[in-house]
Amino acid sequence: MYQVAVLAFDGVFASALTGVVDLLNLTGVTWNRIHDQPLDRQFKVQVVSRGGQPVRCTNGIRMAVDAPMEQIDSADLVVVPTIGGELETVLRNEQEVLPWLRFLYQGGADLASNCTGAFLLAEAGLLDGRTATTHWGFSQQFRQRYPQVNLTERELITRDDNIFCAGGGTAWRDLTILLVERFCGADLARELARAFVIDVRNDLQSIYAGLPTRTYHQDDQVQAIQSWIHEHYRNSTSLASLAERVHLSPRQLQRRFTTALGEPPLQYLQRVRIEAARKMLERGATNLAKLSEQVGYQDVSSFSRLFKRHTGLSPSHYRQRFARTGTLQDS
Repeated sequence: MYQVAVLAFDGVFASALTGVVDLLNLTGVTWNRIHDQPLDRQFKVQVVSRGGQPVRCTNGIRMAVDAPMEQIDSADLVVVPTIGGELETVLRNEQEVLPWLRFLYQGGADLASNCTGAFLLAEAGLLDGRTATTHWGFSQQFRQRYPQVNLTERELITRDDNIFCAGGGTAWRDLTILLVERFCGADLARELARAFVIDVRNDLQSIYAGLPTRTYHQDDQVQAIQSWIHEHYRNSTSLASLAERVHLSPRQLQRRFTTALGEPPLQYLQRVRIEAARKMLERGATNLAKLSEQVGYQDVSSFSRLFKRHTGLSPSHYRQRFARTGTLQDS
């Protein structure tokens, strides 16, 4: 059987931990039971923590573990679940975990993180120069803290060599199915998904993403441009006119904005407009031409292409999925 260590720590999100344990432990089991076939367990899963101490999950549950992490000197797979507690506190308290993660990775273990668990992999330096994802709501904080990581928060799951990262929420389900396919093949992965009625999709995490409400920089001039964009996103503007508002050259604003937020100002403006359009669609907007004009675009087809590039869905499909009533019309 494949040896798996699932890391537990104070502040872990309980369902992201126990859900992965359940799915891996029941690979080759639940489907076989349903069909009266011999059990064919594939994984031996151990939940581990520093010193083998019980952990307190964010929902208040106190959870015992199987072993101290220090006793695990080899594994086929190490899973880092979601950090549900305050990030800075967990990262500060779990510094002893970092060399252990590096040691197992150097020994050939696959690494997988869910949601904000990617912060621990990045803190260990294991994502430097690699592609990764995390929960979209923490992407700005992640990018500020780990600029050497190629963060692609639009993606639900990333793989770079044998390091896997999943985005937010219940993405651990999709991640676990993918890991089962990697270790056990596509047939067992499909059986597991069907046994647990998991609809494995290739959605982008950006379907669910909004704009972060908090900024993790102290550049007052960039913040001033952010505020103006949020209030006047319907208006036509240019990089030069934005720069003039804060008495910078266009090149200076471009550089400082990108340093602070990971993207240039006009790209940020696009995201603000798309977010406004998403909210209108969710509230029931049905006229696509009127909607596109309200968020600053005169050409409906250009707006539709841009919306799909940002969210992975056309405006009509987005509305069908997230609004309760009505039909989106082109005029």
